[in-house]
Amino acid sequence: MFNLSDLIRPNIRDLVPYSSARDEFKGEARIFLDANENSLGSPLTKWYNRYPDPMQWAVKEKLSVIKGVAPQNIFLGNGSDECIDILLRAFCEPAVDNIIIVPPTYGMYEVSANINNVKVKKVSLTPGFQLDLPALEEAVDDNTKMIFLCSPNNPTGNSLMREDIEMLLNNYFGIVVMDEAYINFSRQRSYVQELEDYPNLVVLQTLSKAWGLAALRVGMAFASESIINVMNKIKPPYNINQASQELALKALDEVEQVNEMIRILVQERTRLEQELPRLPVVEHVYPSDANFLLVKVKDAKALYQKLLDKGIVVRDRSNVILCDDCLRITVGTEKENTELLDAL
Repeated sequence: MFNLSDLIRPNIRDLVPYSSARDEFKGEARIFLDANENSLGSPLTKWYNRYPDPMQWAVKEKLSVIKGVAPQNIFLGNGSDECIDILLRAFCEPAVDNIIIVPPTYGMYEVSANINNVKVKKVSLTPGFQLDLPALEEAVDDNTKMIFLCSPNNPTGNSLMREDIEMLLNNYFGIVVMDEAYINFSRQRSYVQELEDYPNLVVLQTLSKAWGLAALRVGMAFASESIINVMNKIKPPYNINQASQELALKALDEVEQVNEMIRILVQERTRLEQELPRLPVVEHVYPSDANFLLVKVKDAKALYQKLLDKGIVVRDRSNVILCDDCLRITVGTEKENTELLDAL
């Protein structure tokens, strides 16, 4: 049975979090003399001299309407990478506990675990890029605190089978982290709506992909209020700056524009899926639910360099397990995609 208290590191469970001036102040005021800010303003705008809302409630409330979850079930991180790091620091005892990843997958799960001195167990996806459930079951031990899944997966682009994910959620009693960075480009239903059914589930999303706000560094974690409270204990007081909060709020008013961008990118993805296989240098284009394609080519390293010589940068993934001679190609604008096809 899932028991959150048993999973939290004891020092985190007993941690008294830092209390900032803005955490302690509640209500309305005209004169702020509590946080040692510069009362004269700043060279940019008068209001950037004040610390931002440490809990980003205005952004969370707007996200709550869009995502259909309560604000208290949302954590905002300085990119999803901060969410990953905080989860590891919350639940994994260094040099004792372990996590499981399913390569090929997003590289920061392993990097963050290594930074936190947490052992990484790797259970490769099947040749069809799906979960190997018997191997996962065998890999889990008493110190396996988390399993990281990415769906749609990076770098393969496909979605993991829903029945396999649910089998894992129902039979593993650690934390399951579902990274949905690319969910907006997929027809698959987000697991954000499943939080009440799975108290051990954490869903990661981001404003960097479909929302086009990679430079702002705003990642999201959706989970039970209990898990969100643990993450809030650990995060730096002002981890999302004021400018990012303001720009995120403006962007979140433009849902129709974002949906149109998604439509165009999916349309261009379909075009590339149809035209790339016609090229002699391309051996296989893997199906994708993301804003990129994994493409098996003849001599990936040489082709990568040839494209670079023409000013076109793709990602060489040929050194990644199950991705021999593969390039990962992000879907660009119509013009960029035409230039890519011409170059190939």
